[in-house]
Amino acid sequence: MPPDSESEQKRSFLLTLAKYSQIGFALPAATVVGWLMGVGADRLFHTKWLYIVGLLLGIVAGFIELIHTVSKADDNG
Repeated sequence: MPPDSESEQKRSFLLTLAKYSQIGFALPAATVVGWLMGVGADRLFHTKWLYIVGLLLGIVAGFIELIHTVSKADDNG
């Protein structure tokens, strides 16, 4: 039995929702991971400023992932 149009639209909507919801998790996760790596580097090297570098690198990585996800979605139509 072929899939009906309504179930295909629902499936398409859920796939799109899943793609874009990853942005909501990836950006904060990258920021937290960068911060934690900076804190670890601070403890390892006995400094007090590397957490800022890790935080900034995490934010940049999150925005790169955001741009990558959005541009990939635009390519798919």
